[in-house]
Parts: sequence; structure tokens; C-alpha cells
Amino acid sequence: MLCYDVIGDENMQINRLFQIIYTLLDKKSATAKELAAQHSVSVRTIYRDVETLSSVGIPVYTEQGKGGGISLLPNFVLNKSILNEREQTEILSALQGLSSVKTIETDRVLQRLSTFFNKAVVNWIDVDFSHWGFIAGEFFNGFKTAIISRRVAEFDYYAVYGETAPSFTSRRIEPVQLWFKGKAWYVKGFCLLRQDIRTFKLSRMGNLIITDEYFAERDLTTLIQTPSNPDWEKKNIPLKFKIDQEMAHRVYDEFHESQAEKQPDGSFIVTTSWPEDDWVYGTILSYGEHIEVLEPPHVRALIKEKAEKIAKKHL
Repeated sequence: MLCYDVIGDENMQINRLFQIIYTLLDKKSATAKELAAQHSVSVRTIYRDVETLSSVGIPVYTEQGKGGGISLLPNFVLNKSILNEREQTEILSALQGLSSVKTIETDRVLQRLSTFFNKAVVNWIDVDFSHWGFIAGEFFNGFKTAIISRRVAEFDYYAVYGETAPSFTSRRIEPVQLWFKGKAWYVKGFCLLRQDIRTFKLSRMGNLIITDEYFAERDLTTLIQTPSNPDWEKKNIPLKFKIDQEMAHRVYDEFHESQAEKQPDGSFIVTTSWPEDDWVYGTILSYGEHIEVLEPPHVRALIKEKAEKIAKKHL
């Protein structure tokens, strides 16, 4: 499976506005269609960008008819003095952080602004959101394009919950947001099959297609904040473990100090709350013989059963 670069819509718009200004400074004039193709957005979005630029005092105007287009007044100069030294540095630092999610557009804007401000780019942060078994690829770029241009996305999805038998199903969604949660990437969107907002895990997708079918903007603010039935969300249950001293490094890595009480023999009594699913069972079993489930009784019994099945396979 593949994963993709992601950037917030607001930051993408800011980057796009800068790039539109640079394009108009370089070319003197461009059509809305040309700018839309350059930035993989709709013509309507470009006209909204023009209105935004005009509202903040950038002298951009449009001419209709043959030979017309979008232009800047001839005497316009992008004045970097409107930002003080600290603000310039903060902009570059913010873009440096965004470039850590490997977004090509952000890298390009970062280089252009660093030249414009005459400041060196300081590589102050590096982030890799991909986990060991999940290789980065084109899903991020695909969904980013679909979200910004409001195009329907199609893909095959392996559903674990809510299906009679877990299997790949074909989904069509109106994607609205990429989301990083619980060490994994998701996309939120209006599912045309379920007629409701849904959250899909990217690592369970295949055969992604960004269609040429556009969708109208929906008021999904409340639903995005509290998505219905995300496939990662299960009811949390209280858990209590005894973890041996040999796994102290994992205790310190995976639990807050308030959750782990060190015992005289060097072991730890850990109390936490996790959603009960196969991930939890796998995490417990990953401690091997160095963990004992104290509570709740049904999880203790389930781990015993799984361990016995594992033991039988290794006879």
C-alpha cells in the first residue's frame, strides 16, 4: 500500500497565492484556465483567489474577451518590507516544518521565499509519518488534489468493522480532509455509498482513482470534527498490566509516568485505557513473556487463549 504527502488547505491557499503573484510578475498576464491547470484547482477557485488578493490590497485585475486574462498593475512590486525580520523567519520556519511531510509544492515555495527574503533555509526539523511497513507513494498527492479541486475519489477498501465479512469493497467519496491519527493516515469524506461522512485508513486502500467528476461543497464542519463510525474508533476499556523490568524501555516509551508505577522488584504496574480491538491484543502479545494482564478478566482470558494457540503452532 502507498501513502501520500499532505498539507492543510489554508496553508495550500497561502502557497498558491504567493505562486500566482510570482507567475503574474514573471508572465505579466495569465488566464484563469492556465492558473487552474498550474495549481490543479478549478477555475472558480482561481477567481476566488483573485478576490482574496484584491481584498488585501494586491492590485490584481481581470480583462474579459480575446487576449484578456488576469494581470497585476504594471507598477506593482512585491514588498518584502511589509514583514519584519522575525515574521520572515517564522514564515520560513513554518514552511520548513511543512516540508517535512515531503510536499514538493512546499519545498518550491520555501526555496523561492528564502531567496526573496535573502535568508538561508535552516533544516530545523525532520518528520517521517510513515511506519515501517507502509511505503510513501501517490495516495497523499492524489487525495490532496481531489480535496482542493473537489473531485470524487474512487478506491477499493478493506473494511474491518461494519461489514458482514471483511473484504474489499468499492467506495466513492467526496474527500474533504487528510488526517493523521494514532500512528496512521486517514482520509475523511462523504461516502456516496453510505450517504454519510466516513473515515478511511489509507493503508487499507487500493486502486485509487481521482475522477473528473466534481462535487459541490457540503457543510461538513460538525461531522468532520466528530466523524461517525471511523474504522479506528472503538470504545475504550480500562486495562491493568504487570510488565517486567526487561521491558522498562517500552514502558517509558509507550506510557506516561502517571500510568506506570515502578515496583520494588523493578517491574511496573501499568494502568491505561485503550480501544479494545486486534491492535490491543497484538500490542499486549508483543511483550511476550514479560507482561501479565491483571484486568479486565475477559482480556486476560483472551490473551491466554491466543498465547496457547501460538504455542501449539510452535510444538
